[in-house]
Amino acid sequence: MYRTSFFKKTLLAVMAVFLYSCDKDFNAIGEGLVGDDHFGLEAVKYDVLAYNQEVTPIQSSNMSPNNALGIFDNPLFGTTTANFVTQLGLATYSPTIGASPVVDSVKIEIPYYSHVTATNEKGDSTYELDSIYGDKNGKFKLSIYESGIQMRTSYFSGGNQLPQYYYTDQNSEFSNKKIGARLNDGNVLQNDEFYFDAKEIVIKTTDPDTKVVTTERKKPQMTMLLNKQFFQNKILNAAASKLSTEDLFQEYFRGLYFNVEKSGSNPSNMGLINFSDGKITIYYKAKTESTTDEDSTMENKSIVLNLKGVSALTSSTANFLDYVRNADYASAITTSVNKTEGDEKLYLNGGQGSLAVIKLFNPTDVLSYNAKGEVVNGANGVPDELDEIRSNATVKNWKVNEANLVFYIDADKMKGTGEPNRIYLYDLTNNAVLVDYSTDASSTYGGLITLDSDKRGKSYKIRITGHIRNLIKDATAKNVDLGLVVSQSPAVLAFNALKNKNEVISAVPRTSVMSPLGTVLYGGKTSVSDDKRLKLEVYYTKPN
Repeated sequence: MYRTSFFKKTLLAVMAVFLYSCDKDFNAIGEGLVGDDHFGLEAVKYDVLAYNQEVTPIQSSNMSPNNALGIFDNPLFGTTTANFVTQLGLATYSPTIGASPVVDSVKIEIPYYSHVTATNEKGDSTYELDSIYGDKNGKFKLSIYESGIQMRTSYFSGGNQLPQYYYTDQNSEFSNKKIGARLNDGNVLQNDEFYFDAKEIVIKTTDPDTKVVTTERKKPQMTMLLNKQFFQNKILNAAASKLSTEDLFQEYFRGLYFNVEKSGSNPSNMGLINFSDGKITIYYKAKTESTTDEDSTMENKSIVLNLKGVSALTSSTANFLDYVRNADYASAITTSVNKTEGDEKLYLNGGQGSLAVIKLFNPTDVLSYNAKGEVVNGANGVPDELDEIRSNATVKNWKVNEANLVFYIDADKMKGTGEPNRIYLYDLTNNAVLVDYSTDASSTYGGLITLDSDKRGKSYKIRITGHIRNLIKDATAKNVDLGLVVSQSPAVLAFNALKNKNEVISAVPRTSVMSPLGTVLYGGKTSVSDDKRLKLEVYYTKPN
């Protein structure tokens, strides 16, 4: 155990005691929050056991709106290729198509995440794309196919209805069942050399009668032409019953499969895209259904298909992630893991990547006291750090003012790679959020990156004051294992199930599965230098 003493500032200690005498909960074990300022007191620091854990194939279905597409070459972790599949839904079922319909064009549009950086006097905006990873000029070969697999949200087994999941390792299954030729048949830049274009889309239309020009502006998005004959046959010439309800339509048209490959020797990249707001518009001409006049005028019409169903319960998407891991990273999360002493370096990587298991104290110890109120032993016969903390709170009336875990970044390892802005700590034993996160994740929990003077990542700090207080208040409370992952969004609290759970993990926070980034942190092993070693820092308030 490593610890440092308090600053001996009598006046501050007296002030703290005075303030707490007004708190009706002052005498509750572990209670008595002084506030974010710990009055300059030094922390008592405790050892932490932390080791790496590989994430095996994991549920990747229904993660909308954020889904990855592309190829991300990370020099530290390896190469990830993200393919995607989605069901489709008609914007309006039982559409009135008209007589003798003929397709003019078919366009797919999927918005990117972006923000405006400048707007000129003409109203033209300059955008910067968000959530693009890898080479900013990256390209890849993109092919869109009709999917041959009907995705379902549930299935029956033994008389029970169970949720149907799709997993990161199912790309080959969907690729082998794709139907026909690729549907995107526009120019090379839309297909073999696809890239994420940050340009604003400006569409000008001239009225044939008034000659008035109308300007429509759209944020950056994927805009591609799709095969006209396919949609002529599949939609305009379809039997009316196939287009009558969502269930019948999704059985008839099982969706689209997006396949990604390297584009020659071009560098590549990956984007998180808002597929849920994507749509396909079929522009066509047709006569009204009621006319029998062969010379009647053809009218301009359109039909919209959304990249999701009308009902969220019947809509399915999935990301398929193919990995080629770097040898050092693969070894660190598989063969070199040290669960007894902990690992020197903790590798956190999103998607089907890796996480860290964090163990505080001894998870089985329970206090025993003698007649003087002193700790006799824990469950293993030797008082551990948690026993001591509980004794300090019970016998000495110490109050936990603040408790933090500080994770230092291995700057040498992370040089030249993108760093996640946030990491996320959770109850790994029960796949649940910690009390500190549920109380106020935005202002007290932490997990955001701290930068050094060179604007490079230095550390992450996560507050677990509430978690430690709960362990103190209840001597029988189980000291659960904690999990540490990269986080794409602090608002996403759901968990995704492993395809085959193991003795350590059965699920992983969805916010990590969504992220393509990774980081390397120093662990709590004694061989790590003291200034970088992972420790639990606890600030106490002591009564006089």
